Amino acid sequence: MTYISISSAIIEDIKGNFNSGSAHVAFFFFDFKDTRKQDARALLSSLIVQLSSRTQPFYRILFDFYSAHKPGLQQPGIGALTKCLEDMIKASGDVPIYLILGALDECPNTKGMPSSRDQVLDLVEKLATQPTLNVPRFHLCITSRPEIDIRSSLEPLVSPCNRISLHDQSGQKKDIANFIRGVVYSDKNMRRWRDEDKELVIETLSDKADGM
Repeated sequence: MTYISISSAIIEDIKGNFNSGSAHVAFFFFDFKDTRKQDARALLSSLIVQLSSRTQPFYRILFDFYSAHKPGLQQPGIGALTKCLEDMIKASGDVPIYLILGALDECPNTKGMPSSRDQVLDLVEKLATQPTLNVPRFHLCITSRPEIDIRSSLEPLVSPCNRISLHDQSGQKKDIANFIRGVVYSDKNMRRWRDEDKELVIETLSDKADGM
């Protein structure tokens, strides 16, 4: 999926700073095929564990958090996990901290109050608007298909200059068409197809790809 490639490219771009110790990075990819990667609890737990391995202050925060919940016997709520993450962000000092969330649209938007996606969007809004976290060293990057509920939630939080949409980019559409063309013309089951039929398949799939 394109958004996975984008998220991976972002991570690679800042990996040099991360490896040198001049930045902290944690990432999470939502996955509609894996129920362990679909909600706010999974997101928070993953980010916290990743950050705790970066520095002693982060580890100490997690250790104290673990101890406060009857050494792991008490399941912490989303509110408690959020505060633990916020404490780590505040403890980052002058070192930039990057949180990268990939494929947010794969977080289920099922019926119920609130849905898993609602909880994640609420968490993102809280992190983005929390006054004590509103500092230059904290960076939050999210990739997603432009679904209506996600756009309506995220767009008010981000200035237009910090939004990037690939869905309408000619280069993105060309890459998708080239990929589909390569598959169609190399597939042994399609060798006997007429060229016009192959081109119809390529055009139809490219149009339906919606930039992904």
